[in-house]
Amino acid sequence: MSSNRRLFWSIVDKIEALIDSGVYSPGSRLPPERELAETFNVSRPTIREAIIALEVREKIEVKTGSGIYVLKPVNQLGFHKEVNAFEVTQARALIEGEVAAIAATTITEDELICLHQTLVDMENSHSIAAADKKFHQIIANATRNSAMILSAENLWKLRSSTPEIIKDYDSVCSKDNSKTLAEHTAIYQALKSGDATQARLAMHSHFNRLINALFDALESRALEEIKQRNSEKRGLYSIPNSAST
Repeated sequence: MSSNRRLFWSIVDKIEALIDSGVYSPGSRLPPERELAETFNVSRPTIREAIIALEVREKIEVKTGSGIYVLKPVNQLGFHKEVNAFEVTQARALIEGEVAAIAATTITEDELICLHQTLVDMENSHSIAAADKKFHQIIANATRNSAMILSAENLWKLRSSTPEIIKDYDSVCSKDNSKTLAEHTAIYQALKSGDATQARLAMHSHFNRLINALFDALESRALEEIKQRNSEKRGLYSIPNSAST
């Protein structure tokens, strides 16, 4: 490696260290090229090379006519942008629908026994959340497709990736256990009969109900917020409260 290349990579490492340490915080703008060149005592072309490398590493974003901005750290799933509960649920419906269709043709008797046990656990209100997670894991594992299994696992992780998603899921998953049990049972029966089409439809139906429940919860919260604001306004504009004595 030439001395110029070594110099360029050393600048990359130095700027990256400053970003990681918080000196250049996410969303902030880096100093201009001229200032960076003076700070690190290198030429501006060397700084430009370092900027390109940092952009490739997704540490920064160059906005033409605006400047160089520090990006938010990539999370454990490899995304900068946060997702919401609706996006997660739609993605799960599409992917796990196909997972169920594949599993219908590959699932074993032992896996069906384990799958049925999760239904028993849910019916007895025994570790419902754990039983729900295990139900979907068994189906994904039954595909024998590592990419499918990893996709399902990552989507499950997204369920707890932000406080907002956790709150949204808690608002609906803690309710209607009987409906969840009925939907899981329908998926189980389709898998047991080896019906790929019905397994896909049953999984889609399960998530479609969850999406509608998320919308209902969102609307309910919005109405409560409106009521709260109106209540505060009533107090503010009430004649007895505003009239002088």
